[in-house]
Amino acid sequence: MAFTLPPLQYPYDSVEPYIDKETMQIHHDKHHAAYVNNLNAAIEGKSDLAGKSLENLIINIDAVPESIRNAVRNNGGQHFNHSFFWETMAPQGPKEPAGALADAIKAAFGDPETMKKQFNEAGTKQFGSGWVWLSKTIHGKLEISTTANQGSPITEGKTPLIVNDLWEHAYYLKYQNRRADYLAAWWNVINWVKVADRFSK
Repeated sequence: MAFTLPPLQYPYDSVEPYIDKETMQIHHDKHHAAYVNNLNAAIEGKSDLAGKSLENLIINIDAVPESIRNAVRNNGGQHFNHSFFWETMAPQGPKEPAGALADAIKAAFGDPETMKKQFNEAGTKQFGSGWVWLSKTIHGKLEISTTANQGSPITEGKTPLIVNDLWEHAYYLKYQNRRADYLAAWWNVINWVKVADRFSK
């Protein structure tokens, strides 16, 4: 079965003024859609890959035929990351973490503001395109990391909780080269309910 572009669960303009409507439309309907289409084109006719989940393809990329491995790695990784990114945002909801998630953030970073500061610093320092993550390690600890291009912590056995997109197409129309401003503003639309659900699982 072909992979599909997941629809946004909120209107394009619902995360303004932090991310503008035009960026959301282009980002979701053009960039993300292209990754899905390219992934489907790469695996078309490959019966041995039929039925495998996106996560399975990414984590076990060495099992993908070499002739399409790079296409699956690049486009499959981008499909996974973008799908995760859309769900990390919501136009309304709690402005701070709560419960067990808040306790874990406090234990790892001292408080949410320190975590956000370190997350933003890591994202600002990431050279070129990529992603910045808050993940839970196999030992249950929280850590901040970045990945280049289409990389994801799931290939290292970690459980992603939060991700922000550092590719310029995610912010350039509104913020131009001011990635730090974008990172700071983005916390206003984070879906803490979804993040807490990921943490509990």
